[in-house]
Amino acid sequence: PTSAQVSAATQPGRFRYTLDNNLLTTEQRQFYEENGYLVIRKLVSDEDIERFRKEFIRICNKEVKPLGAMIMRDQVLRSQAAPPEKIINKVQDFQEDEELFRYCTLPQILKYVECFTGPNIMAMHTMLINKLPDSDKQTFRHPMHQDLHYFPFRPAERIVCAWTAMESAHRDNGCLVVLPGTHTEPLKPHGYPDWEGKNKLFHGILDFDKNSPRVHVVMEKGDTVFFHPLLIHGSGVNKTSGFRKSISCHFASSECHYIDVKNTVQEDIEKETVEIARAKFNVTAVDLKDIWSFRARLVQGERMNL
Repeated sequence: PTSAQVSAATQPGRFRYTLDNNLLTTEQRQFYEENGYLVIRKLVSDEDIERFRKEFIRICNKEVKPLGAMIMRDQVLRSQAAPPEKIINKVQDFQEDEELFRYCTLPQILKYVECFTGPNIMAMHTMLINKLPDSDKQTFRHPMHQDLHYFPFRPAERIVCAWTAMESAHRDNGCLVVLPGTHTEPLKPHGYPDWEGKNKLFHGILDFDKNSPRVHVVMEKGDTVFFHPLLIHGSGVNKTSGFRKSISCHFASSECHYIDVKNTVQEDIEKETVEIARAKFNVTAVDLKDIWSFRARLVQGERMNL
């Protein structure tokens, strides 16, 4: 089934972060409630992953140029004579690329997403990450952060990320690292980390308990982790000579609503995002809601607020 037959209700006092459904077991729901993430093994086929990989190479080679996509290159390597796929570390906002956007419409992904968002589902934020091998002068780790830092819509409980490993992800090549249970904490102030090789928009939490228990989420090709936007997470250094690829989408219920982030901890990210958009598209009259409305795509059900 492409639908998880979700009820719009939660069980008060027991399940806050998942909706009643016929797909997740009670144990899976309880794990997500307590930890803020859930791994589903072998959810995406090798055939689909190979198609995503080939499209990434085509984008690197400028054979296709998706409208609105942000092609992010490493700040140190971009000046060197290297093949594009060895410099580009992220394709962000691929919602206009028909081949990559297939990921956001895969029935096996959406039936799990529905357990968190309900039946009216928007694809809000898309990324294909190509984690480059590290060296002494660059760092491609992603500082610990909460994804809600970037999102001007609520409620957080009806937002979920689906993140699929396109190859084996482990500690040596910089797999995801999560701080279980931190999805119950409020959104914290973010900024650029105090290290060399900072990449654009790779923000991190400015102050958190670095002694908090952490879990390295080891995944195989096709495994998919679903996680809450307030979960503190990041990724480690890629110590191998290979490239660790993953593809992801943040989904939200179309019943979520936009908020005004002025005078909040998200005010700085609003300024930076708007500045980038104005420069990229050579426009002056654009605000944060405009940017997210452009990114958002309905993938199931009815479009309502977003």
